[in-house]
Amino acid sequence: MGKPVNLNRYRKEKARAEKKARADQNAVKFGRSKVEKLETKFEQDKQKRDLDNHELDE
Repeated sequence: MGKPVNLNRYRKEKARAEKKARADQNAVKFGRSKVEKLETKFEQDKQKRDLDNHELDE
């Protein structure tokens, strides 16, 4: 006869593994590094500055 298995623990471990797998997929799909986010922010700021400098003064 084998060792008894705690089914609650098994169920929770399985749920954790599925959650981690889903998180890893989302990180690949949506994730960007901090450097990429900063580059995008600086680029948007520069575009806004350039656009503001081209406005006509009245």
